[in-house]
Amino acid sequence: MKQVAPLRYDVIFKKAFSHPNLFTALVKDFIGIQLEIDKVFIPPVGNITTKFDLFAEDKKNRIIVEVQHAHNLDTYERFLYYQCSAMVETVASSGNYSFPTTVVTIVFFTQKKTPSPDSGIIVHDFEPKDFITGKLLDKIYQRKHKLIFVFTNKAAHIKTPKPYREWMQAINDSLDGKVDESEYSNPSIQELFQVIEKDKITPDERAYMKEEYNREETEMRKFQEGIKEGREEGRKEVQEELVRTLKARGNFTNEEIVDMTGLSLEMVKAL
Repeated sequence: MKQVAPLRYDVIFKKAFSHPNLFTALVKDFIGIQLEIDKVFIPPVGNITTKFDLFAEDKKNRIIVEVQHAHNLDTYERFLYYQCSAMVETVASSGNYSFPTTVVTIVFFTQKKTPSPDSGIIVHDFEPKDFITGKLLDKIYQRKHKLIFVFTNKAAHIKTPKPYREWMQAINDSLDGKVDESEYSNPSIQELFQVIEKDKITPDERAYMKEEYNREETEMRKFQEGIKEGREEGRKEVQEELVRTLKARGNFTNEEIVDMTGLSLEMVKAL
């Protein structure tokens, strides 16, 4: 077993995937495109994707790919907003409001549960469809923009293709600080484990890890205190709003929400 730094931390995630070869290998397996890039940018650089952890622009293939590590309390709407903002940035210099560049965003959730029972990968592809039949309409947009949510704790799902599954499993395995390299055949994943090896983490990176851990604990404590205050106030509307928020985030079962809010199981299911 190799001792590694968990990829749940932004500083470690950026350390790993700021390597162009690891970034491009990840992107190739997830979207099937071999990027031609010299480096991976960590914002802020220029006007594009300043809200994202990592991004690269392939001018030959006219594509921008962004990779983001999401936290437990992050919402889907946040990343949809960032994706749309990045798309708008590419149109800013266009005379006819066409998209000169395709924007693809891949968001990795390392702690959040997938809202889908069928997969750990959810795709928002901005494709139009007929209102009556629901049929997708091709050839309306030249650029196939995509927003991809990847829930790494669902890596073992039987229908997940192997290239996706290995990356998801590798990220998820790192969360407890140790990995079994023999379980992986992808050479890029072997390289990933070398980059995040525990002994190669610098003092500054360890300090950032500790700071991030403390920040997450503080945010979670405040969130739980808000739930407690809502319960103590006994205001039905506050409790119902909390239930909706908890269910939308997809982190808790109905039974866990009952324990936190004091509402009945029937009411929680109904909201």
